[in-house]
Amino acid sequence: MNQSKAANFLRGKGFYAALCLSIAAVGAAGFFAYRQTADKLKNQLENLSSAQTTAPQEWGYDDLAENANADKNNVPLETSQTLPEETALPETEAKAESKPDAEQVSAQPFIMPISGEVINAFSNGELVKSKTLNCWKTHDGVDIKADIGAQVKSMTSGTVTDVKDDALWGVCVVIDHGNGFEGWYCNLNKVIPVKVGQKVSAGTVIGAVGDTALCEVSEDSHLHFGLKKDGAWVDPIATIQGN
Repeated sequence: MNQSKAANFLRGKGFYAALCLSIAAVGAAGFFAYRQTADKLKNQLENLSSAQTTAPQEWGYDDLAENANADKNNVPLETSQTLPEETALPETEAKAESKPDAEQVSAQPFIMPISGEVINAFSNGELVKSKTLNCWKTHDGVDIKADIGAQVKSMTSGTVTDVKDDALWGVCVVIDHGNGFEGWYCNLNKVIPVKVGQKVSAGTVIGAVGDTALCEVSEDSHLHFGLKKDGAWVDPIATIQGN
């Protein structure tokens, strides 16, 4: 009997009504679930958009576009430049190049420019008889006997300031030795291996003994060596020996 009622129910209108109600219930549940999910996603998107709008931007495409298109004033243009081959030294450095350093000079020893007998000494302002000129005059240097062609050396470091052929003293090399010292190497031959502006050291060969000093041609072959200190003639031998 129960089975028969159930069969009649499935075949009757009640079955279809119940089926429709079930479908409706399932659809309503799905709709409400969809609405909740959609609302949740909407809220997340709105929060994300709000955060991006209010958050500071260090660099964005808008900033780059604005900087790229903006007019720039007082900006130097890029130009090509050729560097000079040589750069001029400052005045102080140029002076240091042209004159020997005082400490460097004092560090180098004083040596005799040539070895030999002193045949005419420094007269220290006193008058002496000149054998060649046959007159009384001061002898402002020393004459050191040596063979013609014997090498003459710089007494210490310095810079060559003059190379000349003097009417009385013949071929001469003048060297600024620093510390106020100036050496005069006279009666040289005409072949001079140094030039004006050249740096020399103690013992540098600067020439050779000659016979070019007309005011001393009656003497034996020799080097006439004079030395100034602060513009005044001093005894070269005493200076080299430290006296």
